[in-house]
Amino acid sequence: MATRTIKLPDVGEGVTEAELAEIQVKPGDHVREDDPVAAVMTDKATVEITSVYSGKVVWVAGEVGDTLAVGAPLLKIETDQPEADSADGDPAPEADTQAPAAAPDPVAAKAPEKPAAAPAARPAAASGPATPPRPEGAAVLASPAIRARAREGGIDLRQVRGSGPAGRITQADLDAVFDGWSPQAPDIRPTAPDETIRVTGLRRKIAERMSEANSRIPHITVVEEIDVTDLETLRSKLNAERGDRPKLTMLPFLTAALVRLREQHPEMNAHYDDDAGAVHRYGAVHAGIATMTDTGLIVPVLRHAERRDLFDTAAEIGRLAEACRAGKARREELTGSTITITSLGPLGALATTPIINRPEVAILGVNRMATRPHWDGTRFVPRKMMNISASFDHRVIDGWDAALFVNRIKSMLETPAMIFVKG
Repeated sequence: MATRTIKLPDVGEGVTEAELAEIQVKPGDHVREDDPVAAVMTDKATVEITSVYSGKVVWVAGEVGDTLAVGAPLLKIETDQPEADSADGDPAPEADTQAPAAAPDPVAAKAPEKPAAAPAARPAAASGPATPPRPEGAAVLASPAIRARAREGGIDLRQVRGSGPAGRITQADLDAVFDGWSPQAPDIRPTAPDETIRVTGLRRKIAERMSEANSRIPHITVVEEIDVTDLETLRSKLNAERGDRPKLTMLPFLTAALVRLREQHPEMNAHYDDDAGAVHRYGAVHAGIATMTDTGLIVPVLRHAERRDLFDTAAEIGRLAEACRAGKARREELTGSTITITSLGPLGALATTPIINRPEVAILGVNRMATRPHWDGTRFVPRKMMNISASFDHRVIDGWDAALFVNRIKSMLETPAMIFVKG
């Protein structure tokens, strides 16, 4: 019977001490090799400490919250393991009086037989000065990171040759094991190679504009639920009688609502020149319509929306979208918007946080429509509901004005006649 000490290992480069975050054993508990016994926390990570011996815990250092130095005793285990098999524990009594024994010749060393009950091991590293695989009960010298990696990969560290000092297993030893997997071993290697793709062209321009807008504009986003049942009834009726005119989507109605609201909220149809510290409000509504193409998101401009009816708006939106997808949109069709509408169509989420198309000060996001139960005051009835998400430049748009603007959009879309009634 011998008492072995488990010390706090080196848990990271430059780390000299760690806080005891968890103690998983107490004196009197029996543990086996590789059982977790404690966890310590550094300024970089929480590291699990495992036992390198099998036996009975007879002493535990400190309590949770105590700080221990690297190399300080963590706990002591009473074990039947022969002293000659120990490499990490307390030194044998003769260690103070005898000269250190010479390291065994790795070439002449002969690996002991594996116990019959031991699981089949993966191939171990065979090159370089290494100790032979260890028998049952022998100490395994490895860092917590290596032990964790071995557990995840299903590797029995007792069957791995260690090339480090005193037979310590290194990352290179474990790499060699992974490289030598047998066909029967589970293959967790990636099924596709890694690749690096340069961000160029339109995708790079989009990335630059989004980064600039997000870094320079303090966004405030307001999300509101809207009952669009009546609007959908009107849209379906108009589409059924449209003849050879283009089919109406939700976008022409939203554009018409923005045109009407420009009279009450001119501050929304504007640009903010933050370098000059000036806001320019526009009399005309040039609506940017975010359009998804094979090369990325493009925002063509529906000019003078205030002069168009629903079907004319639908026709121009369709023409601009087709020009963008075909790569034939002209420069003047892609610049000069005063407010933007973005929609993900049927794939849209319940809510989004759209990023403003700088130098504009507002953007309206349309989310997915769905039939939901709605309380009408006496009972739940099925209604077609949709959320809108509107983002504003908080430097020039106050939260009250943003909420009022969204509330008025809600009123117009829930009572679509208000879109077409002046005054």
